[in-house]
Amino acid sequence: MTTLTPANQPTEPFYPSGNGKPVAETFDHLYALLITLEVLRQYLAGQRATVLGNQFLYYAQGFPRARTAPDVMVIFNVEPGGRDNYKIWEEGEAPSVIFEITSASTRKQDENFKKDLYAQLGVQEYWQFDPRGEWIPEKLRGYRLRDFTNWEGELESVYEPITDGQSQPLQLRLTVEGKLIGFYRLDTGEKLLIPSELATALQQETQNRQQAEAIAAAEQQRAEQLAAQLARYREQFGELPEAD
Repeated sequence: MTTLTPANQPTEPFYPSGNGKPVAETFDHLYALLITLEVLRQYLAGQRATVLGNQFLYYAQGFPRARTAPDVMVIFNVEPGGRDNYKIWEEGEAPSVIFEITSASTRKQDENFKKDLYAQLGVQEYWQFDPRGEWIPEKLRGYRLRDFTNWEGELESVYEPITDGQSQPLQLRLTVEGKLIGFYRLDTGEKLLIPSELATALQQETQNRQQAEAIAAAEQQRAEQLAAQLARYREQFGELPEAD
């Protein structure tokens, strides 16, 4: 059976989910991308939000070429879970925070095209992380969107540098830890552990529990031995005399 599309209702174009290019240019960049993605995904688990990594962000319906692929993007007020790509007009929300794992070869695009585009889309914060320090000496830079009225009376949005190292939408403090970004909760100061740190913490917790169980078992054994000794004494000598 053939389905006809009305002449006044054009067919929606195809929006690819990949372009065949590698996810990242070096292991350092890939590792920083994946760790950032997983740490934030774990942190936002249970919330109405999603974290996507290196997937096409489409921002103009009907124009498949109007797209970019942020390394990591956090979107609030949407259904949790992965997507093959992200279309702003379908989800109804633009990303709140975007991370670009940048390098000397992507500097021009990250500093110009993407920075201007993300401001136009209303991305609240834009972070650039240069794990090898190729062009950002401090490795990590953040920008926060600010609205202002220009001389013509029009409202514009521009990025201003973040000077306190804090992400307001995420409620996290960001630091450089080697070739990774460290994330700390603003409310408790607790660090968001990366997978290897989680594994170590779990192993330590297991060891502590096993030690506690061994101590409890030893105490139980000593109590049982004392009770047995007391029972034998009573059999031989009768009840213990009461203290005066």
